[in-house]
Amino acid sequence: MGVSRTSKMLAFINHRVRVTLVDGRALVGTFTAFDRHVNVVLSDCEEHRKLPPKKGVDEDERHVRRVLGFVLVRGEEVVSLTVEGPPVGSGKKARIASAGTGTASGAGRGMPPATAMGAPRVGGPPVGMMMPGGGPPPGMRPPGR
Repeated sequence: MGVSRTSKMLAFINHRVRVTLVDGRALVGTFTAFDRHVNVVLSDCEEHRKLPPKKGVDEDERHVRRVLGFVLVRGEEVVSLTVEGPPVGSGKKARIASAGTGTASGAGRGMPPATAMGAPRVGGPPVGMMMPGGGPPPGMRPPGR
């Protein structure tokens, strides 16, 4: 039993790839996802087309580039998938951002932080009054007498 095709493609997630389509267009973008039908999701995608020269003009083929953004390509349209570059974010900036030890803390909502006894109190009777078995506060009669 060999290695499945999906596990080979899984190794290229987040890489910069070129997807060649049936109609001759090429899509270059970040390989984000795929499924068993080889439907492909590309982010930061650009379309590259070669147009035939105009009649009566001695020119080479024209190259047209168009920014598409986030694209889902149907698997039936894919002819080939070629890796163009390493995973996005694997450069120097990613290493700088992940270096060092940070401290996580809550953003807060304008209230004092919770204490060891529980959440902060916002109104209501004092804590001693609500303690079980404490009886009525001094100066008050028990109910029913």
